[in-house]
Amino acid sequence: MEVDELVVVADHSSTEGSRNVLAGAAASLTGKSPRLIDARYFMPGGGGRVYQVDGAARLEVPAENLVCAPSAVVLYEIAPEMRIGLVPFQEQLRRFGVRSLGTDARAWHIATDKHLTVERFAAAGIGQMESVSSRDVGADGMDAAFERLGGDVWARPTTGTCGDDVFHVTSRRQFKKVAKYYSGCAQDWLISRDARNFDAEGRRHQYRVVVLHGRVLRVNEHVQDNPDLPCNVARGAVSTPIPLEEVDSAVTELAVRATEALGLPFAGVDLAPESGGVVFEVNVHPRISPKATMDVAIPYLAAHLARPGAPAELAPEFVC
Repeated sequence: MEVDELVVVADHSSTEGSRNVLAGAAASLTGKSPRLIDARYFMPGGGGRVYQVDGAARLEVPAENLVCAPSAVVLYEIAPEMRIGLVPFQEQLRRFGVRSLGTDARAWHIATDKHLTVERFAAAGIGQMESVSSRDVGADGMDAAFERLGGDVWARPTTGTCGDDVFHVTSRRQFKKVAKYYSGCAQDWLISRDARNFDAEGRRHQYRVVVLHGRVLRVNEHVQDNPDLPCNVARGAVSTPIPLEEVDSAVTELAVRATEALGLPFAGVDLAPESGGVVFEVNVHPRISPKATMDVAIPYLAAHLARPGAPAELAPEFVC
């Protein structure tokens, strides 16, 4: 059986598009298009299998009459709420020694569950805004916490949703409405003191810092004109790449520390220098746009292909 140098496992129902960027980057990097497999096949009820033959891992998808022998597996573009279903697959890949940056299910879980993220950051001394979770204090405790945090907070579910279900709350009337909303969705949620992260022109802003093995690959500044919306591109923020040499070292160092605190080899860190430097979120799968092919997708894939102590082999002709 021919070994597939690179297999990209992603949720094919997602419209985000990172897997397509990764596929194009992989073809440029290796001279061969990667095999793309829908991650849902390896979730409960999907029918996919991972096993070993003569010490080598095999991925099997009976529904597509597919069996392949990957030398590396890229796990990407998996929505936060779907990640729990991929844990057995991750553990099996890890057990079989398949090269991948995405097999640490525990690190994924800590980054995905914002309650656990807050706890880990507190233990590691990572700057963050004071937060209170409904999981810790219950509904009555959240009401008291709103007052204690100054009546100006951001409310969000413990499982991130790309900025959806995130609210800026500045009045008791708003707070009661938001609390009722989360209760109706049966969601755990947090409130965090507002970071006052405004730029010189009075607009909300934050940085998205992409980190790979302790090295910063790319920094974008996200600017939001509406002070009551999060600085997510999906919620209308404008993203602008910043040359690395122009980024304050305190910003990049905080991003690296946050990634290491969660045990992730690769992540996109959302943070602001205001309030002493605070991290809002660490994204397991930051969206990779076509413009980030060279500085994010290529090195990320190369890290999957490189043997310990050896660089990745590139195709004779590099096309991007």
